[in-house]
Amino acid sequence: MLGAPLRRCAVAAAAAARASRRSLLHSAPAPGPAAGMNTLVGYDLVPEPKIIDAALRACRRLNDFASAVRILEVVKDKAGPHKEIYPYVIQELRPTLNELGISTPEELGLDKV
Repeated sequence: MLGAPLRRCAVAAAAAARASRRSLLHSAPAPGPAAGMNTLVGYDLVPEPKIIDAALRACRRLNDFASAVRILEVVKDKAGPHKEIYPYVIQELRPTLNELGISTPEELGLDKV
């Protein structure tokens, strides 16, 4: 009697697991700070500098330089046509970037690619 409901539950859990593997920052299941950033990217907003600061610190803790730079790229993309937002965010994050040794995409020359 319980077999059919348990099977439906297992099938639903497997489908949810497959759906959650879709990620905007990484093609594989998003571990660590990328998981939270994927959620924020889905919203129609630019995250506050203190949220980005926490994500960058998490990337540094995990020695994940690529994700740190990708987070900054996503912030620039989310700013869109509002050209004053990204420089403000970088200005607010500059002490953190210097402390953690993280370069911006512009400093790495990725904005010209």
